[in-house]
Amino acid sequence: MEKKSNREKILKLVEGAVMVALAFGLSCVKLFELPYGGTITFLSMLPIVVYSIRNGVASGLMCSFVYALTQLAQGIFVSGLLGWGLTPGLLVGCILLDYIIPFTILGLAGIFRTKGVKGWITGTVGVILIRLMSHVLSGVFIFKSAGLLWEGLEISNSWLYSMAYNGFYMIPEMILTTIGAVILFNKNIMSRLLKNLEVKT
Repeated sequence: MEKKSNREKILKLVEGAVMVALAFGLSCVKLFELPYGGTITFLSMLPIVVYSIRNGVASGLMCSFVYALTQLAQGIFVSGLLGWGLTPGLLVGCILLDYIIPFTILGLAGIFRTKGVKGWITGTVGVILIRLMSHVLSGVFIFKSAGLLWEGLEISNSWLYSMAYNGFYMIPEMILTTIGAVILFNKNIMSRLLKNLEVKT
């Protein structure tokens, strides 16, 4: 029994590592990128969502936190986060609202995993909406975003500007991720790709 338990733990850790690596790789496949940050990627959130649904919220949050750290590293070394001219306080706020919170929250996707497909979809949509709100709060309180959104459209209200800007890439991301989840679950592709680890009720 102990050997089986250790084997299951190792398999879960390996699966988590694979999912983080897959999510990070997919996050580099940018279908569209906005000028001030934010991209539509090829299903980059789906591996973390799937892992949470399969293994539960506790494991999902650990996996998503590691993924959040990879996104933070990408923000620092690729996007030049530390050179954006933010004060220390605003920098901490940016790290929390644009990286740690929105990506870690994906680990909660499995909160309704025992409810079947509807629960999986509800959890997926729910965590992505929370991620969207985190980015919106960053736009309002950290960057105080307002002004020209794109040519011909100027928005002076920070809330409306941030919701429009972040919604422009997050809504397509949510739709793509949800469609991907439906395909995986309905076609049973997930079980074939990730054997021996069943959802535990």
